[in-house]
Amino acid sequence: MARTRVRIIHRIVTSLALTAGLALTAACGTSDGSSSGEKSGGKHGRDGAPVVVATTTWEGAFAKAAGAKDVKVIVPQSVHHAPDYDPKPSDLAAVAEADFVLYAPFEPYAEKIKEAAGSEAELVEVALDNDADKVTAEVARLGEKFGTQDAAAKWKASFGTEYAKLQADLKAAWPGGKAPAVVTQVFTAWSAKMAGANVVGTYGPEAVTAKQLAELSAKKPALVLDNAHMSTGVALPDAGVKQVKVVNYPGKDLDLLPVYRNAATAVKQAMAG
Repeated sequence: MARTRVRIIHRIVTSLALTAGLALTAACGTSDGSSSGEKSGGKHGRDGAPVVVATTTWEGAFAKAAGAKDVKVIVPQSVHHAPDYDPKPSDLAAVAEADFVLYAPFEPYAEKIKEAAGSEAELVEVALDNDADKVTAEVARLGEKFGTQDAAAKWKASFGTEYAKLQADLKAAWPGGKAPAVVTQVFTAWSAKMAGANVVGTYGPEAVTAKQLAELSAKKPALVLDNAHMSTGVALPDAGVKQVKVVNYPGKDLDLLPVYRNAATAVKQAMAG
């Protein structure tokens, strides 16, 4: 894995070096010949609103929830593993115009993107976890950075209402009125928590070993909650356990709520089956 990441970073740095000049040119002027610093309102955005560049839709959704309205996402939704993506000149130009660049620790090229684009943007590391408590805390933190605390607070209230409804709906669907025993991939534990499930074991992000297979199967889980973006295949192939794919990344609309609704629907259907 380490060698693969080194190769990825090398490709990205090479790409950035070749295209940085184009990005810097784009950053120095607008279509009407004025400099980027002459835009109305705020450092880069209009009316004081921040311009945010997010490496993926996940960070972008956090930014939108926090109140950012001008959000550019670099990595296409079709790319499941962000470090595999090679930034384009247009990506660098977007970074050069940003106030904030949001990234996750497992995306090693974020700092290189900023440096190559000559950006003065603040680089913000985002803790990507859909656990409800962690999400609301992160959105509040970003709202403070963006100066959009009111919008972040409104989102938190609407999210809390929706999340409570999903929890109640899932609890009502427990087979026999009892919380199901589940095994979950480490990055989808949030969906087990939402369902009120009894987590009897976790695995990943690596594939389940023979020892883990024996130990987890012995727990006799009713469901396996798998990470759709990092799936290693059927986790417990001989245990006859239903495996549910849980999607962490939001769609192009950068709306976090459908992530929870879709996960709740998938888990509910599996419990009903």
